[in-house]
Amino acid sequence: MAALTWLLIPLLAAIGAGLWGSWVSRNRKTIEDGSELAGYMRFREAMERSRSGG
Repeated sequence: MAALTWLLIPLLAAIGAGLWGSWVSRNRKTIEDGSELAGYMRFREAMERSRSGG
């Protein structure tokens, strides 16, 4: 019975890894990147201004 338990541990880990991988790689069509990209561009512009101003 102990050997069966030791064989089930990697099996459950593989199933868990497969579920996690499928959850992570799912398509997220509801998230828009526009606001994040605009924030990143403002950040880059601020960094360029601070570099050229100093």
